[in-house]
Amino acid sequence: MTIAPPAPRTTAHNPLSFVAARAAAQPERVGVVSSIVGLGLEVTGLRAAIGDLITVGERPRVDAEVVATTRDGIRCMPLGRLDGITAGAPARSTGAPLLVPTGAGLFGRVLDGLGRPIDGKGPLEASTFVPLQNETPSAMHRARIETPLQLGVRVLDTLTTVGRGQRLGLFAGSGVGKSSLLSMVARGTDARVSVIALVGERGREVREFLEDDLGEEGLARSIVVVSTSDEPALMRLRAAFVATRIAESFRDQGADVMLMMDSLTRVAMAQREIGLSVGEPPATRGYPPSTFSLLAQLLERAGTGETGSVTGIYTVLVDGDDHNEPIADAARSILDGHVVLDRKLAVVGHFPSVDPLASISRVASRVNTPEHTRTATALRTVLAARKGAQDLLDVGAYQRGTNPLVDAAVDHEPAINAFLRQRMDDQTEAAETWARLTHLTGLLGVN
Repeated sequence: MTIAPPAPRTTAHNPLSFVAARAAAQPERVGVVSSIVGLGLEVTGLRAAIGDLITVGERPRVDAEVVATTRDGIRCMPLGRLDGITAGAPARSTGAPLLVPTGAGLFGRVLDGLGRPIDGKGPLEASTFVPLQNETPSAMHRARIETPLQLGVRVLDTLTTVGRGQRLGLFAGSGVGKSSLLSMVARGTDARVSVIALVGERGREVREFLEDDLGEEGLARSIVVVSTSDEPALMRLRAAFVATRIAESFRDQGADVMLMMDSLTRVAMAQREIGLSVGEPPATRGYPPSTFSLLAQLLERAGTGETGSVTGIYTVLVDGDDHNEPIADAARSILDGHVVLDRKLAVVGHFPSVDPLASISRVASRVNTPEHTRTATALRTVLAARKGAQDLLDVGAYQRGTNPLVDAAVDHEPAINAFLRQRMDDQTEAAETWARLTHLTGLLGVN
């Protein structure tokens, strides 16, 4: 004779079962879209916190994120197109914020602004999901930046040396080579992980960057997050934070991560659209105050932690080549260094078109050896002397012998250009780069 198992105890002895049953028995709260104006929509009859995701409509169903709340309802920004959504459409809260995939299964994959794969390679494997929001490392618990990070680009590794955990800006106008320089860094860096965010890019340029600039070798060690210029402002903004959160997850595991974002200016433009749509007053050049606070929040999340580091390289698209426009000025005040790309160098085929005299790394003196610092300063001195005498050289009024540094710069101009210029497929090891610079300064007589 078999004995049947005892019946389950009452819910009083199974509190988890009771909680689950009570949650399942609760009625679903459904709100209503009251208005759709501009880029956003208002929902009444629904309670949700800032950052929560809601779904709007039935067919089609669109995800949206809560960006503002009032006594009368909530204001949301869509994460997709609102075609087919009307006033009176139902709205339901998911009760949770956006989750971001992390893990080794992301290498070689291309994700959209919500962390979903868009490369046609199937679902993400070996991935875990974490909340998009994350605490910024405490200022008192961050490790000091004391170790250089190889980028594989000679002019950057020597004259604007980057440290592990530094945040660097690439400042330039359009069409000067920012994306190409990023692709060189992605292939030449010795960081274990590269996370690349393409925010507000032209759709045509995405595949060109992945296949031509980055290549299979660079993609295999990278994770790419893409949000093109035609996507909603919130998607473009979220792409920047999704890429940052992925980089943070690897830093928490002790890895040295390279985070590259193109471009920080388009992130600010996306926040401007969101801020103005929810009623913020326009301030400097139409940017609401939240834009500048958001830049600080985004950039401060990079850097060193107690273990591991996120080295951030952010491109800044300066408006009309004006390096003092609001976004460039705000970014420069937060970042740990800036690299200026010069259009005059780009038009004559000087690539990378880095102006070494206008570029600076605020941690170079701490991560370089005294010998390397002297060598880099020596080349800067020669370049500065040449620039100061450029007008006289252009009109033929310079008298040889007036300044030995200018004479050395003129005599060895081909050697200097050979060091500063670099093909995209040429990644130079840091040790070789410093050896070449030492040899060059020896030729110039300033070693």
